[in-house]
Amino acid sequence: MTVDIILIVAAFVLILIGLAGCILPVLPGPPIAFVGLLLIQFTEKAPFSTGLLVGMGLLAVAVTILDYIVPGMGTKKFGGSKLGTWGCFVGTILGLFVLPPFGIILMPFLGALIGELLNKTPSQQALRAAFGALIGFLGGTFVKLVVCFVYLLVAMVALIK
Repeated sequence: MTVDIILIVAAFVLILIGLAGCILPVLPGPPIAFVGLLLIQFTEKAPFSTGLLVGMGLLAVAVTILDYIVPGMGTKKFGGSKLGTWGCFVGTILGLFVLPPFGIILMPFLGALIGELLNKTPSQQALRAAFGALIGFLGGTFVKLVVCFVYLLVAMVALIK
């Protein structure tokens, strides 16, 4: 019983860290939260089916991969270049250290804008591409948050049974 309590507490800590990781690009939020679900699997309280665990694991992998692709897709969808996409990525990383917590939102936009301007993209089109990067970043963050909240909900429901 004591081991179960330790595993359950550790699982919820990991799920909460996973939620934080949805906002902090350094932490892979959904995979960390998924490890929390795996810990619950090792308790007597809430065994999950293999299908549920495989599905949740694949979801964590898919969302993590898409998180790197979606801002670039947003930049391209709004007329951006490869340099704008790279600027968005660099801005995302810098956003961790510049003006926290606002840098996380502001820096991908500025990175894409600077990348587009370095690419000699006309300023109006560069702004449009930068907004695309911002929308892509925010969309990816939203999807990761939804997935991690689903993990939290699944864990809570399993433990209430």
